[in-house]
Amino acid sequence: MYNVILGILILSLVLNSTSAESMSTSSSSTLIDQTAQSSIKKENLTNLMSSTVFIATGTTTFSILFWDLYKSTLYSTSGRYPLTTKSDSLIFHINYLTDISSENLIGRTIEQWQHLGVEENRYSHYVADLKKLWPNITDGDSLALLIQNKKSVFYFNDLYIGTIDDPNFGQLFIDIWLSKKTSQPTLRAELLGDSYYE
Repeated sequence: MYNVILGILILSLVLNSTSAESMSTSSSSTLIDQTAQSSIKKENLTNLMSSTVFIATGTTTFSILFWDLYKSTLYSTSGRYPLTTKSDSLIFHINYLTDISSENLIGRTIEQWQHLGVEENRYSHYVADLKKLWPNITDGDSLALLIQNKKSVFYFNDLYIGTIDDPNFGQLFIDIWLSKKTSQPTLRAELLGDSYYE
């Protein structure tokens, strides 16, 4: 009887030890995954642009009367717009020359979509995402959009801040500047330079 009890105790200890090792391995694996994700999220836009060739198609400055509000540059891996292949990527980079709140920035984005005639049901579901992603802007800050593999990746001051994993968002966003219906045709022409083709 004593041997049976002793055997049960030993078996219990072995099983608990194995379970602990398994949990430790599982926890370690999760930690590695989180670390990998963390490093991806902290990816620097400058590093990305140095490891992949992006060609500037044009640069422009948006001004109202005598006030310069932001300077923007369009880049693509092909050096042209629109993108020609699924492997092409695009970066739209904005350097702000004044302060603007996140709420105001989103409001102006919505106004521009309305100017383009975009129906509310095509953009309304993105507003909550933008509220989470976009910070308040101060003079000297930058916001950039990378369109790659049908995903829209945002960077604030060259650091990753989030992704909108919807193939329709990126085009809808850059249409504010690049659509033929844009409210700023001069800016469009300067951003596209000689890269645009019908």
